[in-house]
Amino acid sequence: MPLRSTDWEPNKEMPVGKGATVQQFFTVLGKDRFEINVAPWGEGQLKVNGQEVARTVEAKDRRQAFATLKKAAERYARGEPLDMSTNGKARLIPTVKAKLLEGKKGLVVGIANEQSIAWGCAAAFRAFGADLAVTYLNEKAKNHVDPLARALESSIVMPLDARIPGQIEAVFERITKEWGKLDFVVHSIAFAPQQALQGRFVDVPLDGFLTTMHVSCWTFLRMAQLAEPLMKKGGTLFTMTYYGGRTVVKNYNIMGVAKAALESAVRYVSAELGPKGIRVHAISPGPLAARASSGIPEFDKLLEKAKAKAPARSLVSIEDVGAATAFLAHDVARLITGGTIYIDGGYHVVD
Repeated sequence: MPLRSTDWEPNKEMPVGKGATVQQFFTVLGKDRFEINVAPWGEGQLKVNGQEVARTVEAKDRRQAFATLKKAAERYARGEPLDMSTNGKARLIPTVKAKLLEGKKGLVVGIANEQSIAWGCAAAFRAFGADLAVTYLNEKAKNHVDPLARALESSIVMPLDARIPGQIEAVFERITKEWGKLDFVVHSIAFAPQQALQGRFVDVPLDGFLTTMHVSCWTFLRMAQLAEPLMKKGGTLFTMTYYGGRTVVKNYNIMGVAKAALESAVRYVSAELGPKGIRVHAISPGPLAARASSGIPEFDKLLEKAKAKAPARSLVSIEDVGAATAFLAHDVARLITGGTIYIDGGYHVVD
């Protein structure tokens, strides 16, 4: 049975209309579930049973992207090969007319690929006109980050593995030499050894506890310390947390304790640096399918629960996180500091 235009249904649990960031449509043919996601700037993807099979980045708007991907779905259903070559650079950065962050310079730490929360933030910052420095974990990760850094037009791209002494300091030394200033920092890194995440929290070994707290919490303090002298006219520090830091989430274990410490650190740092005009935020997205979640057992069940119970009945996207974070970096948010900002469709208010 072929696919027809009338077969496609919008996801009614996601925002629709001009204000929506991404719109989703789906249909089922036999045992296959087809899903199309399209963004206002013309980028979109086709998934079959959760796996991406086609992507478009050259459409002029959401409507044209949907039409292109619908045809791709029809070819896939007929068993025909798909050729979705864009013959050009992916339009990864959305077009924004008002360059509200033009002239500002920021550091984004934690981009692993284009599904990373850090990438959602970086894309939004760049869309609003900010200049960015970005980091990658190691040489393997560099292959994924380099194309994104080019899309961001970043002049500073450096390795940063928080477990290697001196790499954090090297990044800030480069920024000091080339820019001499910094307006915002996004700390989006966390790590726990697998053995520290598994089993009971009460049984976590000392080395696993220390490694988790070092990478996931202390590095934020170190970056705040190094950023302070570069924020002569004030600035904003961001770190990423999760509501497992304030309540027990199954399988989150040591990472929940690390996030609790991180959120407390945000309060203390905001109190100490606030008189210098430096704002501090813990950003708490709802559950989303990012690389950082890959090590948490049964995370897919947590995603299903969040979507079903959140008041907005929708999972958060990295674009949602990026847009909200970019707003907080603007001077209009100068009196917002010291707290945890939830971007989760209201999931944190329900049991």
